[in-house]
Amino acid sequence: MLNKPDAPADKKEAVVIKKYANRRLYNTETSTYVTLEDLAAMVRSDRDFVVYDAKTGDDLTHSVLTQIIVEQENRQGGQTLLPVPFLRQLIRFYDDSIGRMVPGYLQFSLENLVKEQEKIRAQFATAFSNPAAAFEVYQDQARKNMQMFEQALSMWSPFTGMPGKRGEGKGDKAAPEAKAADPNEISELKAQLANMQQKIDKLSQDRD
Repeated sequence: MLNKPDAPADKKEAVVIKKYANRRLYNTETSTYVTLEDLAAMVRSDRDFVVYDAKTGDDLTHSVLTQIIVEQENRQGGQTLLPVPFLRQLIRFYDDSIGRMVPGYLQFSLENLVKEQEKIRAQFATAFSNPAAAFEVYQDQARKNMQMFEQALSMWSPFTGMPGKRGEGKGDKAAPEAKAADPNEISELKAQLANMQQKIDKLSQDRD
């Protein structure tokens, strides 16, 4: 079940979890050792936490959250949320230039799903006996997500003025090939990606 995020004023400070060399996880708020399932329960109750290596201080939050997902997906008889085709495509994106867009798109889509969950539940309740109608609900939500994401992308033009831009030049002349990006161009692109994410976040907030 998806939970609506708390209002900023009600948001508590993230709990610090320390991970030791023996892989044990220590909750500094309760002064107790916890398991991945305990952390999963904290996520479900919308209680934020960060995980640090007890020795080095490195931030391990991403890897621990990934471990929680793997454990949840492998629960015998439990619900799986990541279908095999999705996992295969996700793996392909790691070596694809468009992979930079995947985190923002996934986060954007999930945030919209959370905001519209009651409406979607109602649609599924009426369409439960009709698989075709249920599939249309999926399709409609995916179309809305893509339209909003494209709207956010339209506010961000990282390739403006770069060689090979569509429509560059006169008539039907082929656009010149783009030269390889140098380190400065890569840094600039990263900055533009960060700016795009901010615009996506603002677009989501404006819809509240």
